[in-house]
Amino acid sequence: MRRGRQEIECVTRDIFGTAPDGRAVERVRISNGVLTASIMTWGASVQDLRLSGHAHPLVLGFDDFADYPLHSPYFGIIAGRCANRIRDGRFMLDGIAYELDRNDKGHHLHGGAPGIGERNWRVEQHDDRRVTLALTDHAGNRGYPGTCNLRATYEIREPATLSLVLEAGTDAPTLVNLASHSYFNLDGSGTIGAHELRINAAHYLPVDSDCLPTGEVKPVAGTPFDFRSMRPIGDATYDHNFCLSDARVEKRDVAALSSRLSGIAMTVATTEPGLQFYDGSKLDLAVAGLGGRRYGRSAGLCLEPQIWPDAINHAQFPSPVLRPGNRYLHETDYRFSVSGL
Repeated sequence: MRRGRQEIECVTRDIFGTAPDGRAVERVRISNGVLTASIMTWGASVQDLRLSGHAHPLVLGFDDFADYPLHSPYFGIIAGRCANRIRDGRFMLDGIAYELDRNDKGHHLHGGAPGIGERNWRVEQHDDRRVTLALTDHAGNRGYPGTCNLRATYEIREPATLSLVLEAGTDAPTLVNLASHSYFNLDGSGTIGAHELRINAAHYLPVDSDCLPTGEVKPVAGTPFDFRSMRPIGDATYDHNFCLSDARVEKRDVAALSSRLSGIAMTVATTEPGLQFYDGSKLDLAVAGLGGRRYGRSAGLCLEPQIWPDAINHAQFPSPVLRPGNRYLHETDYRFSVSGL
């Protein structure tokens, strides 16, 4: 089922496609006239994001839902129950050993297959500028203990901010680490080559050949990982966690991205202790993306606020453990502006 851009502008809620289980996948459009986001129930995903006056989308995605289950490299999803990687899909919690789905080179990635980003959430509430989606993730799913009730609320705030609030509760001790997995491209060109990046982090996590943290926490100074000042991304390959803090804190600015071609800039503010920067260097899709665009190597990049990867297996990392009676609360803002035009 295909929906064109013109139809999106005429409705605030429509049927975007059919999930593999036969359920309808809905899409909700929220907008303040300056920034417009299309959010779909599949994975509580950002399917499209547009800034007034600019024809190109700000994120990667598909016009046809059928391409998501078959071809999407996590475009726009909420990743979890535990985003990023867990070594060997194993962890200990309160003296009990757990084994998770191993869906990435013998390791656990983004909650397994399917994780919550490949399931159909339900719309709890929506209006012109705000939508809340919910999902119940039952105990034992992909190996996780405890049943979790999850919520994702997207809101358009003035003047051009996409705000995301992620919430979770559990009936038994478990892991929760949710992350938004949008791929950004702020100028609509074939690569992110004209983009510049700043990340407010003095340390990063080195990784092994499977992209798992080695356990070291290294300074960025004098390395290609030093993005403390705005600079071109360059030729190095990135799929690393940048260490923002040792725990979840009050929301603060952590990163900025801009394009020299479009003049569009994006600032990321979050409560989370880590930011995963992935440069999209493994992208090479066989089908066209939004507006018929070709998504090849580095067609977009991810800036994913989250708890540090494989944290449950490293006592010195921020903890991903959620216990009954506690509330998981993750807040992230993506603020857009235009300059230099």
